Amino acid sequence: MIAGVELKELKTYNDERGFFREIIRVSDPIFPEGFGQWSHTMSFQGVAKAWHVHQRQVDWWYVAVGTVKAALYDTRPDSPTYGELQEVMLGEGFPPVVLKIPPGVAHGYRVLNGPAHVFYITSNEYDGTDEGRIPHDDPQIGYDWKAGPAIK
Repeated sequence: MIAGVELKELKTYNDERGFFREIIRVSDPIFPEGFGQWSHTMSFQGVAKAWHVHQRQVDWWYVAVGTVKAALYDTRPDSPTYGELQEVMLGEGFPPVVLKIPPGVAHGYRVLNGPAHVFYITSNEYDGTDEGRIPHDDPQIGYDWKAGPAIK
């Protein structure tokens, strides 16, 4: 796992009416940086959004509907996991989690089952000066957004 990336396992309370699931509390150990903005994005099946990177902002992602494969790449030269790539499956069909993405970790996702609804909290309000982009096909990262599951 990339240094500073965290997953919070979520509890779901089911009954005959449906379910209740608490996503995040201000007192959660995964949430010390605090609240800046809450956003919701919907992406259609097959869509890939990548790469985004922030120098100051922390992101927390929760996929409520659909399934995405999130990809993370550590761009921080002083990190013990510099240059490492990590994938995390989020959404329907996978254990419910919140994914924490620290500053300096490039991130994106591809919708495998959609449309997908991603709810995300950021530690700061939107600031265009902190919104870095890396091309989806950056040769240094070398990630194939179209690759399917490994054949075993």
